[in-house]
Amino acid sequence: MRILHLLASPFFSGPAELVARLAEGQRSLGHEVKVAVDRKRAGGSAEEPAAPVFSSMGLLDDGLELSVHSTPPAVLRDVRALAARRVDVVHAHFSHDHLLARFGCPRTAALVRSVHAPRSLRWSLPRADAFTVPARALVRKIANRPVMVLPALVGPEFRPPEDRRALRSKLGVFGSPLIGMVSTFQPSRRHSLGVSALRLLLQRRPEARLILLGDGALEQRVREQVAEERVADHVAFLGYRSGAEYVLYLQALDEVWILGLGNDWSGRAAAQARACGVRVLAVDEGGLGAYADAVAAPTPEAVANASGSGRREDKALPDVQEIAGAVCDLYERCRRADGGERR
Repeated sequence: MRILHLLASPFFSGPAELVARLAEGQRSLGHEVKVAVDRKRAGGSAEEPAAPVFSSMGLLDDGLELSVHSTPPAVLRDVRALAARRVDVVHAHFSHDHLLARFGCPRTAALVRSVHAPRSLRWSLPRADAFTVPARALVRKIANRPVMVLPALVGPEFRPPEDRRALRSKLGVFGSPLIGMVSTFQPSRRHSLGVSALRLLLQRRPEARLILLGDGALEQRVREQVAEERVADHVAFLGYRSGAEYVLYLQALDEVWILGLGNDWSGRAAAQARACGVRVLAVDEGGLGAYADAVAAPTPEAVANASGSGRREDKALPDVQEIAGAVCDLYERCRRADGGERR
């Protein structure tokens, strides 16, 4: 099959990493796969740009501007360019992609939409031949169309370190336990909850330390809270990390706290941490439960108590090839459907 993924984001974060793993898996199954990303927005952010990453993987499609900041004439050009493409499947990942595909998807191609967060499941969601959702609880939100769960997919670079102690020494991080939060500073990620939980945990584990990887609008407020709760000696703000550097910091941890989700409800960070041999403590949101060693209520007491237990679960991670095959099976079901019933 000839597969075109539409991903209207300029950054290699959130769903972009899942799309990369999926596209790689589909290509390894013998399909022709390309990924179009936002080519208008660039620079001005600490986040890793998506275009160079997909280009290095041999997956980048450069025929569309695909930006929420596109002018109306540019959007019309994208619609016409998409309609002229010779593809069997258009797989849309964001709302802009889906809207563009509703008008520009070639009539002989199947249109599949991945919903990556519940906020996209609104009454105005355009029709598609099939959908994927990030968690089982969202399946029932899709009516009268084929739907499957598209779980978090983890690359081979996420694996346990050969020597965690030596790695910590190299990175200059320490703690017992060494805990991490790896996300943008925004309300849904509950950094404030993490700081309050750390204060309680320190009563039982005085050597505990929390490292915060990320940046964002609420960082200053979290810094102020750290000072107010007098835990500054046990918290390190390490900024945004990406690529191989992000993997190293994740490998160094004993435990990761994932206390809320953003634009990717598959639980990608939890899956990555588990692949690195890191204990996962999470709240019950999205796909997190599938990868968590402990699920806690979003209160400081519950998080501190769950962290103190140290209990580990034996949970397998999704196999990239199996999931890529299942998604391609979904495509085939759409292609066999009556074309007049599709859109």
